[in-house]
Amino acid sequence: MTQKHPAVLFVCSKNGGKSQLAAGLMRDLAGDAVTVYSAGTKPAKDLNPQAVESLTELGIDVTGEYPKPVTDEVLNTVDAVVVLGTEAKLEPREGVRFEVWETDEPSERGIEGMERMRLVRDDIKARVQKLHAELSGK
Repeated sequence: MTQKHPAVLFVCSKNGGKSQLAAGLMRDLAGDAVTVYSAGTKPAKDLNPQAVESLTELGIDVTGEYPKPVTDEVLNTVDAVVVLGTEAKLEPREGVRFEVWETDEPSERGIEGMERMRLVRDDIKARVQKLHAELSGK
């Protein structure tokens, strides 16, 4: 009997920045060991170019990714749902691990542009590493 890989859904409001960062970082870290989805409660048209660039700096390629809506199909598939930031609102589901990550917001400290995006990325990366360890039981 094959062990089903844990599946995680990262959600933010637009699915153009934070949830894409988390998904890219988790895919890079876990490889095929974790099935990764990302979605937005109000999907944008495109990914945030700075989010894409901040992942490219770590050698993570998210070409072909695009903002997607949250669907019941995905919600019914995953073991864990992580909402990034406070904009996106999602109801927890029974039997599904549910977390809200209040991610670092450097713009509140006057930090903008790529510097802001790197800080956001690194905050999310630390959280993704912890989640990966918990999901994989390592």
